[in-house]
Amino acid sequence: MVSYADFITLLFAFFVVMYGISSVNEGKYKVFSVSMNQAFGTNAGTGDQGTGLSEEEIYFKALIERRNARLAEKYIKQQERMKRLSEALNSKLASFVNKGAMSVTQTERGVTLDINASMLFLPGDAALQAVAVGTLTDVAKILAAEDMPVEVEGYTDNLPIATVQFPSNWELSSARASSVVRLFVEQGLSPERLKAIGHADNDPVASNGTSEGRARNRRVTVTVLAPPPEAAVSTSAN
Repeated sequence: MVSYADFITLLFAFFVVMYGISSVNEGKYKVFSVSMNQAFGTNAGTGDQGTGLSEEEIYFKALIERRNARLAEKYIKQQERMKRLSEALNSKLASFVNKGAMSVTQTERGVTLDINASMLFLPGDAALQAVAVGTLTDVAKILAAEDMPVEVEGYTDNLPIATVQFPSNWELSSARASSVVRLFVEQGLSPERLKAIGHADNDPVASNGTSEGRARNRRVTVTVLAPPPEAAVSTSAN
């Protein structure tokens, strides 16, 4: 009987100790939860009473908000990077930009260098002129410092062409874009980054009814593509 009583006493003491440890852990958990809420910018002690959300939901909402904040910061840095690229091209090509032979624009899609075809090619030809080689070499040196993909697109006016080499404006516009791409590759750009596209007389920027408009439509555009933005996650409760 004495041994049995001692056993029951020890068992009772064991459960008292376990209960005490459990209470301490719960208190630590609450302290930890409050600290996490404060770290993530949420109000301590909210939960169902304050927002209708449990502590776990508030915690994950805070994680989502932090992720979205990181995405926003990353997007801003990407836009600043594209802006620096645009400024570098504008600075290097200032003389041509001032003459209206080139233009540099920055959009959500990336940075686009628009070049009048008259300064690159002879009429009806796709071989780069000597002065164009030097200019495009300067462009290639700037692009070589980046790692973003580059699209080169050729455009013509609506006047038809029918030669052995270029049966239509499709072949002419594609060949002109390819000539620029080949030069970029020769200057050290990775071929995997490059794409040559011919549009013929589609997507004109001016009326083909005048010689001035047709001259504007004969062009080559070089677009450095910005990385696509990552989608943010909504924190609204379902």
